[in-house]
Amino acid sequence: MHLFTFQSRYRVLVIFVTLLVNSILTLLSYYYYSLCLQIDQEVTGGVYDITSSGSHKLAVLVPFRDRFDELTQFLPYMTHFLRNQGISFTIIVINQADKYRFNRASLINIGAMVTANESDYLVIHDVDLLPLNEELSYDWPMESPFHLAAPWLHPHYHYENFLGGILVITRQQFEQVNGMSNRFWGWGREDDEFHKRLIDAKLSVHRPMHIRTGTDNSFRNLHSIYRRQRDSHKSDRQKELQFKRDFDTGLSDVSYELIRVQRLTIDGAICRVYHVELECDLDETPFCEKSDLLTPSNGDRRHLESTTLKEKWRLNEI
Repeated sequence: MHLFTFQSRYRVLVIFVTLLVNSILTLLSYYYYSLCLQIDQEVTGGVYDITSSGSHKLAVLVPFRDRFDELTQFLPYMTHFLRNQGISFTIIVINQADKYRFNRASLINIGAMVTANESDYLVIHDVDLLPLNEELSYDWPMESPFHLAAPWLHPHYHYENFLGGILVITRQQFEQVNGMSNRFWGWGREDDEFHKRLIDAKLSVHRPMHIRTGTDNSFRNLHSIYRRQRDSHKSDRQKELQFKRDFDTGLSDVSYELIRVQRLTIDGAICRVYHVELECDLDETPFCEKSDLLTPSNGDRRHLESTTLKEKWRLNEI
């Protein structure tokens, strides 16, 4: 009788301890899940991916159209790259969803506008260019714009005044020159005009120095002319305007309609996508309408075909 009582009490104790341990583990798991969910909500809810020791906030502006295969590589890669540098950042994709020719500069102006209250500096970033050298810093550019994709580092463009690819600039500097010209429809020359604006404002451009890599191993270029040719056709009017300084258009008068905003997650990396339709003054820039004459640029001819990575992705409308 006493033996039975002892065994019964022992079993009850074992059951009690087991239930207690399971309850503790469940509570710990719930706490961990809640913590992870909270972090995920902080990331996806807008604002900045990471908490940096610095006070500056970077908006990565990606002008975009029909480049989802490049974006599936860009977003996870750049998220990892910027986290390693301790940058507090958000990635903004501005997708041109209208019938007109691509206007990279106008999309950049829109990106600067929609991030006006959440960042104090910008990086204008091509979706098909990935930095390979960790010495290429995306930190606050201080007194002057910082051109990361310098002519002696970019895999394809090496002329002295080249300013494309990746440019870090403070918001104050970008606003000081009224952003970029809205007159450049199709591919090319908007960066050259922007360089003239910086010169007029006496803003010298700094570039990476003493970098241990060169044109072959500083960046990876994802663009492939075999899958997608750039719209490099220039009308006579465009040829007349392409080397001139535009004193009339810029950040202050970019005209567009915001269609919707979406949150895009690719392998845990998050960005906001602004789908916009640009407006075009056909009297001022009739060449905004699409042309069947697509001429590959010299740079395109030098690009190697890239391998498309298969990435998991998830798209949620905000």
